[in-house]
Amino acid sequence: QVRLVESGGGSVQSGGSLRLSCSISGFPFTTYYMGWFRQVPAKAREGIAAIDHLGGSYYAGSFQGRFTISQGNEEGKKMLYLDISNLQPEDTATYYCTTDVNIPSPGRISPGRGFWGQGTQVTVSS
Repeated sequence: QVRLVESGGGSVQSGGSLRLSCSISGFPFTTYYMGWFRQVPAKAREGIAAIDHLGGSYYAGSFQGRFTISQGNEEGKKMLYLDISNLQPEDTATYYCTTDVNIPSPGRISPGRGFWGQGTQVTVSS
């Protein structure tokens, strides 16, 4: 059974930083890109960053600079991380990780056909 669990969200003041984590278990494949998205109510899910199986990172145009994707392993589980610095109120959203991401063109990240976690809420106050 594939399971993705995001954690690390919370309420922070503007200018603060967070590290979001995604624990992935039961996923036997090596997809080319895994990644992070975010969503606010009544809006489409927005691609942030992707990472390939060699550790190469890719960012949607508006997310260059303050967002950093990385990967690792903890206790036998594959991990995805998203570090966010200088958080702003407009970063308030639910953040999701996924096991499959498409990069149709440079600076664009779109969902693939992978599995998703339940999301972790980030709330930034001014």
